[in-house]
Order: sequence, then structure tokens, then C-alpha cells
Amino acid sequence: MTTEPKAGTHMQSSDSLSGSAAPEPVITIVHASVGSGHKAAANAVAEAVERMRGTDGVPQNIRIDVLDILDYGRIKFDGNKTAAAFTGATRPIYDITWRYTLTGRLLWGGGTAWSRVMFPAFTEYVRTHNPIALICTHITAANVAVGARMITGQDYPVVCIPTDYEIEGWWPHLDTDLFCVATEFMAETLRPRKVRESNILITGIPVRGGFEFCESKEESRKRFGLPLDKKIVLIMAGASLPQPYVRFRAAIEQTLPYLRSFDDMHFAFLPGKDKDYAEKLKRTFSGMKLENVCVLDYVEDMASLMHASDVAVLKSGGLAVTECICARLPMILLGKSYGQEKANTVMLTGIGASMHATTARELIITLKHLDNNPASLDAMLINGDTLRKPHAAEDIVRATMRRAQEPCKHRRRLIKFYIGGKPAHIR
Repeated sequence: MTTEPKAGTHMQSSDSLSGSAAPEPVITIVHASVGSGHKAAANAVAEAVERMRGTDGVPQNIRIDVLDILDYGRIKFDGNKTAAAFTGATRPIYDITWRYTLTGRLLWGGGTAWSRVMFPAFTEYVRTHNPIALICTHITAANVAVGARMITGQDYPVVCIPTDYEIEGWWPHLDTDLFCVATEFMAETLRPRKVRESNILITGIPVRGGFEFCESKEESRKRFGLPLDKKIVLIMAGASLPQPYVRFRAAIEQTLPYLRSFDDMHFAFLPGKDKDYAEKLKRTFSGMKLENVCVLDYVEDMASLMHASDVAVLKSGGLAVTECICARLPMILLGKSYGQEKANTVMLTGIGASMHATTARELIITLKHLDNNPASLDAMLINGDTLRKPHAAEDIVRATMRRAQEPCKHRRRLIKFYIGGKPAHIR
């Protein structure tokens, strides 16, 4: 069972509290509440650890701590609002970290400065709980994990899981014991950054269990009240990050007058936990008398819903597109994308695993093409299978437990930059 202790707290079993047994081993999985993908990946790994208790080197009595690194910061801030701020006029500041300088030759090696100044509470957590491994799904978490290890002198592996299809330059390259990446493309960007081959593992991006399970479309559709005789277009319009979804939703709403022309398609809108937006959609559909649309309540079992669908329209977030790939659901990526989402779009469209529409007009044209040429959907499925790794979480846990048995001493340093080789791929 996963736990999320607050900063400075320690959760113990009854045996350890009574002193009758040795302290239970702890594996710590750290994300950052910036969007939903990093937390989703962390929870996927935690679920895999839970399933694997007593096997593959996972102790039977393992305790799993899933932490938000922002809870441990000296300064508290809203990660979603901060991320959304870099999608407006300040977007170039954010996007520059994905360009040549930081993703290519000038690289960050890791150090203690950031941990000392901003995250002493996390260093104290590490000192107190002495985890056997630290798994990180966000850059900030990875750097703080490295800093805490240097400050405390403790011996645990730092495992980094980038949750997109390209690797940003701020990961602590030299002090990461294992990079678990999605593709060989990403491995090729790590090698010039002086990451040892033994520290690179192509696992895929971890997703929740259930995506490899294929119940019939008929069963899945009956579960969600979807028609059996039409192509189901799943519109994924949740709102983890406000600003990008404003533009996404605006583009979707521009397509609404044209949806009635798709006699063989049914459009299922998924607004996530945004009840206000769900009610707005229902009122709009009722006023327009659209009959081939529906609005779904918040869905826990996304795997079944994806299995029920024929194509998804979504933003190019790393976890969302990976879930589609694992569920064998073709995708249309909608809207302009920046930073890591641009990298995802380039990767997926480049291998033919998705289509991309920048505007509402392009989306309508793309839907008409798929309606008239269903073989295009099959082609995306075939191409997407090159990235399909539904058991990534289990593979990451196995690799982590192997690393936990190895010594991983590292030099202490306040801060370090270094020059890498010319990267194999420059976006």
C-alpha cells in the first residue's frame, strides 16, 4: 500500500513501534505536482512495488512512500499555477531549456546547493528514514534526491524516470544511477551527456495496470453507455494545467457545429474532475441539439474507456499519450505544443503513431480523413506498437532493486556544470 507522509513525518508498522522487529525497508518515490503526469507515473511505480512484494528482490515488508517534493520546499507554491505561467507570454523562458544549449553541450551534473537552500526538510526525511532507493519522476525531485544523498552520505541509488519522449538538460546526469527512458532515441541523447551505458535502461514510461488487458469493445462500451454501432471519438479535455487547456478547449468548441455531420462517429467528452466545464458542455450540446455526443463523468478506469474507443483527441502530455499507446488507441494530438510536449508530438507523428492538428479546421479535416479511411487508424496502431511497453513499471522496479544491492558512492559537490558531446538529435 502506498503512503504519502507529510514533510517531517514518519510512518511505522506496529512491529517497529514496539521494537520487536527491525525497521521495515523503505522505497521512496518522488514526484512534483506540476500537471498530473509525474504523479501518475509515481503511483504506477508504487502500484508495481505493491504487486511485487516478496518477488524480484522486493522485500515482503517494504514500505512505499510516494511524496510530492513541493511539500518539502522551504517556499510553498502551486506547481500547476507556476507551470501554467510558462505557457503564456513567458513561454520562451520555459521553452529555452529544451533547446540546444541545455539539452546538448552545457549540462548540469548535480550538487547540494539546491537541497541546502530550498529543501532541508527532504534531506531530514532521507536522514531519518534511510530509503533503500529513491525513484524520481520529476527533475526537481531528482536533483533534491541527489543533494540529500551527498549531504547525508547515505548509500542509495537515484533512479530517474523522464515522463516524456525527450530528456531535458536539468536532470542530474552524472549522479543518476539509472535512467529509465522510453525509447532508444532518448538513450542516444544521454550517451553524449557522458551517462554510462550501464546507467541507461529502455523501459518505456510507467502507466497504471490494466492497459495491457483487452476486454471486448462491446463489454467496455456497455459499461460506459456508449453506442455499439459507431466509431467512438474520445475527447480528453481534463484540466490539470489551466492555461494550456484553455486553448485546447477553445479549439474543441470551435469544432462543435461540425460534429453533427459525422453520422458514423460518436464523440465522448471527458472533462475530468472539472464539473463546471462538464455542465457547460451539457448545456451547449442540449442547445445545439447534438445527438452524437455525450459528456462522461470522472472516470477511474481509463484503461477500459480507452479500450472502448476508436480514436482519442488530446494534448501531447507524456503520460496521456503513453496510456493511449498501451491501450492501443490511435491519437489525434490537438493544438500547438511547446517544450516537452513539442518533443512528444514530433516523436509520435514522426513514427506515425499519431496525427497532429494545430487548429479546429485541421481537426475536422483529420476526422473526415479517418472516417473515410479507417486503415489509417490501423496504421497508427501498428506504428505505435514500437513504443508499447505496458509493463514498464515492473521493469523499473526490478532494475531498481538490483541497483539497491550495489554500492553507489558519489563525490560531494556544491554545484557542477560540464560540457557534453554533440547530441545525436537536436530538435
